[in-house]
Amino acid sequence: MAKYDLVKMQKKLVKYLDEDRFQHTMGVMYSAACLAMAHGYDIQDAQAAGLLHDCAKCIPNKKKIRLCEQHNIAITEFEKTHPFLIHAKLGAYIAEKKYNITDREILNAITWHTTGRPGMSMLEKIIYIADYIEPMRDKAPNLSRIRPLAFVDLDECMYEILRDTLDYLEENPKEIDETTREAFEYFDELHRNRQQK
Repeated sequence: MAKYDLVKMQKKLVKYLDEDRFQHTMGVMYSAACLAMAHGYDIQDAQAAGLLHDCAKCIPNKKKIRLCEQHNIAITEFEKTHPFLIHAKLGAYIAEKKYNITDREILNAITWHTTGRPGMSMLEKIIYIADYIEPMRDKAPNLSRIRPLAFVDLDECMYEILRDTLDYLEENPKEIDETTREAFEYFDELHRNRQQK
């Protein structure tokens, strides 16, 4: 028995996303399913999280902030000045209220798919990585190395992606969310501990 009616969710979601965002979302859903297969995670949970990860992305920024205030979703000062980050937290709220997702793992994966965080769960890593490597993505450096690595070692893949993300953002350090830096430090330490073994 299927836990989620993914087709029904897609039909609802397509009304709220522009065409490019919907295509990206489908790519993330399928990439998340593939990563779940490779790493022994629940495929349906990964698909649901991938499908809904950007469900709040196309809401105008001012409305994102207003909705967070209305529904008591805590946002930082940094997020208020960088409202593109807010879609993750707001998306988790919408996934719960509009798509009836009650699984905390899925909601957390949606919440943390933009910044990452220290000590991420397997599903959080799967969605973060799927968002980065899905087939339509072509701008990020080192994709040809990162894509195969994702199917072998999620932690090492997180390290590589976060390192590249910070290298890119270092050109304008004011654009770096502290949580992303903390996530990198966490995976960097894991990486270095492995190198020493």
